[in-house]
Amino acid sequence: MNLRTLFGFFSSDLAIDLGTANTLVYAKGRGIVVNEPSIVALDRNNKRVLAVGHAAKEMLGRTPADIVAVKPMKDGVIADFDVTEVMLKYFIKAAHSRNHLLSPRIVIGIPSEITQVEKRAVQESALRAKASEVYLVEQAIVAAIGAGMPITEACGNMIVDIGGGTTDIAVISLSGIVYSRSVRVAGNELDEAIIQYIKRKHNLLIGERTAEVIKIQIGSAAPLERPMTMEIKGRNLIEGVPKTVTISDEEIREALSDSIAILINAIKVALERTPPELSADIMDRGIVLTGGGALLKRFDKRLGAETGLPVFVAEDPLSSVVLGTSKMLTDLKLFRRICVQ
Repeated sequence: MNLRTLFGFFSSDLAIDLGTANTLVYAKGRGIVVNEPSIVALDRNNKRVLAVGHAAKEMLGRTPADIVAVKPMKDGVIADFDVTEVMLKYFIKAAHSRNHLLSPRIVIGIPSEITQVEKRAVQESALRAKASEVYLVEQAIVAAIGAGMPITEACGNMIVDIGGGTTDIAVISLSGIVYSRSVRVAGNELDEAIIQYIKRKHNLLIGERTAEVIKIQIGSAAPLERPMTMEIKGRNLIEGVPKTVTISDEEIREALSDSIAILINAIKVALERTPPELSADIMDRGIVLTGGGALLKRFDKRLGAETGLPVFVAEDPLSSVVLGTSKMLTDLKLFRRICVQ
């Protein structure tokens, strides 16, 4: 099939960042048309879909016994095939203003270390969600494109994309990956670390949504210029009643320390395995951070201090993957070089 046929009608077609925490959909000519949590609320009795995206996230931890809020993506890959299909169908319809007749071609970003079986699961879910054709591209490369890095040049570019389920670390040169690694420590793992720490230290049980709010508001990778505190509500594990406690940024830093150490160590390993010529380029150009985890306070400063390299946060870290994936809808030459199949 020639490229003209392949991309001739890329007007209804979509670029998708199918994330563990959020799904973003880009429609050519219209920009990002969907940006919603990757969550589906189901009726346990008949598996009927009750809500998807923001509406389903509101239900997390607040549902009666017969309703369950499901996250169908885990560690960057599909954990629940049927629910992912339902979710994709919903987002594709939302992107096309509920037009049921369109069957778009879709380009999807995937983590660099997923298996062939996991790749097939992504493709089949999208095809069953009424896509006419599905193409896969590696998240690290498209995140670098979305962050505005010159990946087609003969020079080393280092990208660290910290998503919800995985952190993709890659060194890219001449539109190809020289080194890549996918670490299953990312935003969700940080939330879980906060939940476990508060349970141990304060005998307080909190939910995922509260943990995420704590991470965003007072979470940090290095000491802050001004100490911060936050009041949180949860259930006291000893008395079994609701309770409010005040926590500090120092406590949350301690809660996150192990996970952050794993991330920084993985980045150091990537630097050690990078060819010397490209290492010299990275010394000049620095490391670029994308994904929601890039917004963790002072992570860039901590990484810079531990590696001795300049570290930059992308202009729009949350949208880098979908913006890079969207370039595949127009840059056919680049698409040919980086398409996974």
